[in-house]
Amino acid sequence: MRTLIMSVAFFAATGQVAVSAADLRMSWWGSEDRHIATQEALEHCGDKFGHTISPEFTGWTGHQEKIATQLAGRTEADIMQINWPWLPLFSKSGDGFADLNQFRDVIDLGQWSDAYLRNGSVDGKLNGLPVSTTGRVFMFNNTTYDKAGLAIPATWDDLFAAAPVMKEKLGQDYYPFEGTGLDARLVVILRTTQKTGKDLIDPATQQVAWTMQELAEGLDFYQTMVDRGVVKSWKDVAAGGNAPLHEDPEWASGKIAGTYQWSSIYGKIAGPMEEGQQLVPVKLLQVDSATTQGVYRKPSMLFAISKNSKEPKAAAEILNCLLNDPEAVAILGATRGVPSSKVALEELTKAGSIDPVQIEANRIVLESTGVGVSPLNEHPRVADVFDTTFEAFAYGQMSAESAAAEIINGINGILTGI
Repeated sequence: MRTLIMSVAFFAATGQVAVSAADLRMSWWGSEDRHIATQEALEHCGDKFGHTISPEFTGWTGHQEKIATQLAGRTEADIMQINWPWLPLFSKSGDGFADLNQFRDVIDLGQWSDAYLRNGSVDGKLNGLPVSTTGRVFMFNNTTYDKAGLAIPATWDDLFAAAPVMKEKLGQDYYPFEGTGLDARLVVILRTTQKTGKDLIDPATQQVAWTMQELAEGLDFYQTMVDRGVVKSWKDVAAGGNAPLHEDPEWASGKIAGTYQWSSIYGKIAGPMEEGQQLVPVKLLQVDSATTQGVYRKPSMLFAISKNSKEPKAAAEILNCLLNDPEAVAILGATRGVPSSKVALEELTKAGSIDPVQIEANRIVLESTGVGVSPLNEHPRVADVFDTTFEAFAYGQMSAESAAAEIINGINGILTGI
């Protein structure tokens, strides 16, 4: 009784309201290391606040469909790890998730910059807190370039010049770079953004911002990379089984010596590399007369609270604990990338818990200039129409002009109907 009276007196004096013990659920996707660390962190945070949190975790494949079904049936978890491009799908007007601004007395929002908070907001409603920030960055295998007597490319011209030298000195099966599928699409988007100073999708009109000629030039640039031996052709990659980069033995051995990847997956692609291979992140390669570096930067994921949660304040306590509590931060480490929370980044940096190369890749992404990326770039139907048409072009079934027109018309039709 004395403890209860003291607790009531404390909360009355501080203006805080005690939250009763709650039974919560949290859902996320990820790999085994993330699953293990998150469960341990949830146990710590649950013990700290007297809540019980049931974990619900899967791999990436199928997770979006699972969340969509749960949201439709109002059976989603109290706390959710969500993907940034899902915001326009599940919260078009900002009402799909709880507004975290309502929990400023529980969540220390001061640990995020205004820019980060805007990234998680829809119509002024804070739908999710960025767990980490990611972006596309160039990474090159310094070992392979050294063997060929080449410096790491600093410009697109350097990259093109490396191809014949590498093939002459190391073998015809060596390539200074890679790019098919999503990687190729984002190279085209990067180059076209640099040339035009515009993102693929105009945020004001929610239509494609580029002309047919501008996109066709970007597609032709990709084809030039294939024709000059900078990257393998789409057809050759498909014949080899379309293995993801981290499972490709030619990447592991250094025969493919460069990539344009998310900064947050450095460990995933560096881990399989053979002993002696060294991966180096570099600043974005730029075209002549570029109007912007064209960085493709976004929250890698967000933590959100269900608008249907019966215990939203308890959920907010756990969310804040996971992202800002020093012990929880230490448990989670860099399993979700370099943290966006200032205190979390400070804790992990001080403890040496983040690979210096990953920190450098993250620094390049944060310091590079860009024009802002619409989450609609990654709408599943937008991505599908771009990739399907791009593949037909890469196989020689369409001209660059025809492919560009089909991509633009297809995306505009999709966005008009959203």
